[in-house]
Amino acid sequence: MKNSKGLLIFILAVGVFGIINTEMGVIGILPDLAVYFDVSVPTAGLLVSLFALAIAIAGPTMPLIFSGMNRKNVMLLVLTIFIIGNIISVFTNNFTITLIARVIPAFFHPLYVSMALSVAGASVSEKEAPKAISKVFIGVSAGMVLGVPIVSFIADAISVQAGMAFFAIVNIFTLIATIFLLPSMPVTERLSYGSQLKILTKGVTWLSILAVLLINAAIFGVYSYLAEYLGTVTNMSSNLISIMLLVYGLANILGNIIAGRLLSEIPVRTVTVFPIALIALYLIFYPVAELTVPTAIIILVWGILGGIGANINQYWIISAAPKAPDFANGLFLTSVNLGTTIGTAAAGMIISQIGTREILFVGVVALIGGFIFIILRNTLYKTAG
Repeated sequence: MKNSKGLLIFILAVGVFGIINTEMGVIGILPDLAVYFDVSVPTAGLLVSLFALAIAIAGPTMPLIFSGMNRKNVMLLVLTIFIIGNIISVFTNNFTITLIARVIPAFFHPLYVSMALSVAGASVSEKEAPKAISKVFIGVSAGMVLGVPIVSFIADAISVQAGMAFFAIVNIFTLIATIFLLPSMPVTERLSYGSQLKILTKGVTWLSILAVLLINAAIFGVYSYLAEYLGTVTNMSSNLISIMLLVYGLANILGNIIAGRLLSEIPVRTVTVFPIALIALYLIFYPVAELTVPTAIIILVWGILGGIGANINQYWIISAAPKAPDFANGLFLTSVNLGTTIGTAAAGMIISQIGTREILFVGVVALIGGFIFIILRNTLYKTAG
């Protein structure tokens, strides 16, 4: 039984890796795609920004619509749609067709990810759920961290089309594994749309959403410009910046593992202390940002905290609505994507108006706001732990 649960979680993690990799993997080859499709780099960037926008729109709606269907069948549907979109992207040289082939699957992205998190959590006891979910989040981190350099390497070594084909290969592997290795997963207790939507009438839900939105704005608003920060403030070489980004990503994976244990044992305390710890890190980072060694150490710690933060965000929303897990996970995905958009926009404004070094204070301000909403939830809706 334990082995079957381990296999289930592994397949879900690989599936999430493939879905996230399809979203993020093109970041490393945007200049190549711009040349291939004969468009500007900002136009090629629509392959990322419109994908993210589709996720934000579909986050709460798609998991709700499909919440009563057999989860294995839904996952197979989503993987098939992604594979078709991946294959079209490989064989066309028309940018508009490629954009459509990416945006349509993007609407199904939160459906797979939310169900993967729900299935992982439901496969074990309630106490062990954070550990199981943290293993699926390793797939999220790997998709964001390892997917970009892998696709870039393939594109440089072979071709842009080969890089794009990597997305399809991972999703095809997951589709086959899902067909033959995962059991049927019918919904035993179907919730009405009304009962799921009812969680939006509760104050605990909105306090959780606002806290998660601000925490993710604090993490990714700054992280989105990390390469720029290391280049202009720390004066690192491009090779060293690449190493630092890899260090952050690997530390992120470690943070997922640590988060699973913390959220199983002391969940509320972990969530409450997190923004304080990250504020302290940003404030320490600011005066030493021009020094290479302290900056490298901070990035390592920051990566660990980033991995913990991803799990905290999911836990904080799902714990506010445990009886509607698919819909709650959809709200989680929308919240973090909106937080990333807002944080990145705010940090971009700070860079253009004041300077790159000051973007750390975007993170500090957002974390203070997130901490306030966490304290409000803790005070008004007391939870053990």
